[in-house]
Amino acid sequence: MDSLTSIYAPSFPREEWSPKECLLLEPFATNLDGFVTVLHNLPPEIVGALCSRASRASDSLLRVLLNEYLKPIADGENAELAKELHETVSFLRTKGFKNIINSQRAQAFYAKWLSQYGDDSIAQLTGTHVVLWGVSQVAMKFVEDQRIGLEPIEKSTRYVNFGNKVGGKYLYYVPYPELERSGLLREYRETLDHLFDAYVVLQGPLIAWLKQAYDEKDSVIEKKAFDTLRGLLPMATLGQVAFRGNAQAFEYLINRTGKHCLGELRWLSAALKGELDKEIPSLLLRVNDHKSQDYQSYLGNRGAGVRKFIKENIGKKETEPFTPVAAPRVLLVECDENAETKILAGILFTELHVSWYDALHLACGLSPKKKQELLSCYLHGRSERWQKVGRALENSYMRFEITVNIGAYRDLHRHRMLTQDRQRFSCHHGYDIPVEIREAGLAERFSEPLERAAALFRKIEAIDPELAQYVVPLAYRIRFYQWQNFRELFWESELRTTPQGHPDYRAIEQEKYRLAALHFPLVSEFMKVDMKNYPFARRGTDEKIADKEKRIMQSFEKKP
Repeated sequence: MDSLTSIYAPSFPREEWSPKECLLLEPFATNLDGFVTVLHNLPPEIVGALCSRASRASDSLLRVLLNEYLKPIADGENAELAKELHETVSFLRTKGFKNIINSQRAQAFYAKWLSQYGDDSIAQLTGTHVVLWGVSQVAMKFVEDQRIGLEPIEKSTRYVNFGNKVGGKYLYYVPYPELERSGLLREYRETLDHLFDAYVVLQGPLIAWLKQAYDEKDSVIEKKAFDTLRGLLPMATLGQVAFRGNAQAFEYLINRTGKHCLGELRWLSAALKGELDKEIPSLLLRVNDHKSQDYQSYLGNRGAGVRKFIKENIGKKETEPFTPVAAPRVLLVECDENAETKILAGILFTELHVSWYDALHLACGLSPKKKQELLSCYLHGRSERWQKVGRALENSYMRFEITVNIGAYRDLHRHRMLTQDRQRFSCHHGYDIPVEIREAGLAERFSEPLERAAALFRKIEAIDPELAQYVVPLAYRIRFYQWQNFRELFWESELRTTPQGHPDYRAIEQEKYRLAALHFPLVSEFMKVDMKNYPFARRGTDEKIADKEKRIMQSFEKKP
């Protein structure tokens, strides 16, 4: 990694490991000292459980791996298991599978068929797990914008306290070169420190109020406080995301970030390439050739070209000032009036040896009662929301324009099997104050640092709109659209209105369902959407969860 790229790396102390800890971890991660690491030599079940557990743990993923999976065996009472673990670790450190199995043959295969001949389909067969620790929310959302081939899970701002300091500093990203050139570095630090100070200081009085208002366990109250105050966290907040991806998706991610205007993303591209080269080097050979470099330039300059066009041909008079959204809202801006008939045609098409137009004609000829009966037959027996509906519901789409706070957007953004795109993170659409903050009498103390952040945002935006995104707190609203078919609407709205959902995105999905039901009552009748309101996310009582876990463990113990 060249020095021009490395200056954009996160600037806070790296995780420290003892010699014994390094010995245990080295066979399972390519990099213990950096912010990007690739996991290997771990069974899929462990990797999946580890990534999920780390999303709600205060420690880093590698620390969770060490403390919850390795040390209990290495330092446990079962001497035989401990010996087996140390022998396995020793084998993987000194020899490893790559030194025994003929990996050179596989590498030569990929070098020929992927790099030379461009057979991209074989790049989809090889995947690995990557952990990014210490990347901003801006970078994280850019990575997760890539819908296909990457499966991310990030550290939750709802259940984890982000107010702890490392090396005496709050964990947020600082784009030093640009801020120094603009003379705003000091104000940037002071503004973001003020946001984090408010996030930490308000936890005490909010928790005290929540305890008086709700009869809940201390652990539940604490997480509710983190969830309620996360709007104070800026987009510069450093977090962790672990994701599985195939080689084709990683190549595209490296190309997307390689020449991005944000230095953090250029650093990420180089760091990611460096770690993946340790694990799948033959699958990324094309990244350095001139065609990929041209591709990176195309991807990196596309936004700048559009902004130049707008400046020269549209100008500010037509786009500013605009009326900011006064509250979160959902608009159904586009839909197909023949949607339900096309869905019914899709159902008939798979059962009859007729053309699409014939199936559509048959569906049009059905009476309203028969249409309802046909759809009922198609969905008969579906008793739970996680039971997917059929592909016939993909035959028509609708476009929702949504304005909601960034915290809630982060959850809705995770739905990848639809088309969604957003505007830049900004302070243009106002912010939300949670009802608990208002009722606890903390609204003014919550709003003051948000207003201060908006003042700095406007200064940076005048210089660099992309850079200004780092300052925006999660309480501010973002405008985006979703272009989705009915099958995805079923999945998203049913999932995101369950009792454990956040109230902010539950309200969005409930409104989407209400709008869809107004236009398409036949299909909407079969959706399992929960329209109730819940002050707390409900995953079931601790006793029920513990009982279920106990029964699962007992079932495994009975197996031979």
